[in-house]
Amino acid sequence: MTQKTVTIKTSLDARQAAFFVQTAGKFQSDIRIAIEEKKVNAKSIMGTIALGMREGQCVNISADGADEVEAVEELAAVLA
Repeated sequence: MTQKTVTIKTSLDARQAAFFVQTAGKFQSDIRIAIEEKKVNAKSIMGTIALGMREGQCVNISADGADEVEAVEELAAVLA
């Protein structure tokens, strides 16, 4: 399992959340994102929007699978 904590640079609107989910969908790994105690599947648009990711929040990205390192790094880059 690979994890990384990132501070969000810009709040995610619906379009940016869709881009984040599309990026997560490119990977085979099981990917989760968490803010405080809320944890959702990064490949779920509804879950991602429900997190309400705002500028300045810290989000934890974790992945488990064959391409977990690449997944975490690329998704961290999308948020940062």
